[in-house]
Amino acid sequence: MLRFFRDPHYPFISWRRYAYAVSLAILVPGLVSLSLKGGPRYGIDFTGGTLVQLRFQGEAPLDRVRATLNGLQLDSYELQRFGEQREIVVRARGEEGTEAALAPRIADALRTTPELRANRFEVVRVEAVGPKIGGELQRKALLAIAYSCILIIGYIYIRFKGLKYGVAAVIALVHDAILTVGLFSILNKDITLDVVAAVLTIIGYSVNDSIVVLDRIRENLRSSARRPFAAIVDAAINQTLSRTVITGVSTLLVVLALFFVGGEVIHDFAFALLVGIVVGTYSSIFVVAPLLVEWERYIDRSGAAPAATTSAPAPQDAASPRSEDAPGRKGGRRLASTGRRRSP
Repeated sequence: MLRFFRDPHYPFISWRRYAYAVSLAILVPGLVSLSLKGGPRYGIDFTGGTLVQLRFQGEAPLDRVRATLNGLQLDSYELQRFGEQREIVVRARGEEGTEAALAPRIADALRTTPELRANRFEVVRVEAVGPKIGGELQRKALLAIAYSCILIIGYIYIRFKGLKYGVAAVIALVHDAILTVGLFSILNKDITLDVVAAVLTIIGYSVNDSIVVLDRIRENLRSSARRPFAAIVDAAINQTLSRTVITGVSTLLVVLALFFVGGEVIHDFAFALLVGIVVGTYSSIFVVAPLLVEWERYIDRSGAAPAATTSAPAPQDAASPRSEDAPGRKGGRRLASTGRRRSP
């Protein structure tokens, strides 16, 4: 595979419209899912409530568990299989202030159900978060993402002395974050604090990849300023292609190990990283650099339009006096001061 990266000359900028189509084809379903579901599906960390994970000896009887929970008169609850067929997760909400007591109440009700006595179970995990704390965590998570984007724009603006580099990089990382959150919405996965941590990690990874490409573009601009900007960007992508792909693949192998071996507790975290690394590698090649080319072409068009509409200066008439002979000019003053008269 490495022979494809020894001396690559791929026309990435010529392929940018296909890349835009691919991005839209991936982003639109996620955005539609988010709009239809009223936004991301937040976990207990952000909404408040109680989470109880149960592991049964045999297959988890969802119907019997649901019937038992219906008799508890909870405000709301959800049931979901978790990992193996023997495990289920109960997410429930009761009255405010009763989150800590809700888990024992659910466990006791299930233990006293005759149909569930034969299929014994154990409580594997309990989480309880109040609604006020959940709302505060949600606000702080969104602020963390917003602040990171602002700081990234500022850092890239200072380093590259241009706003376009920072804007292109932030658009790419927003592209990566929205795609990841949209995929979670399509798969009905919860957005938890672990997932937010993964999204922030994705943002850092995407920016790191983008800066490598942007730095090479800047170096090429210094050494090959007369070449077309699109050709300079194409050369920069090809020159950093082996580094981008090898770094992405090696990081992906580690995250795959986390995904398959790390257990269910970090499954969503590893899944978000898995998606983010693939998308971050893609966006550093097919989003950041093409956006710079589009920016430059827009500036060229907007700058050329006034020049085209500006009328050319009228040619001087043959009979009109020369600039040095015009009154008030230096030449005129010199002739007047010497007292010489100009021959006809």
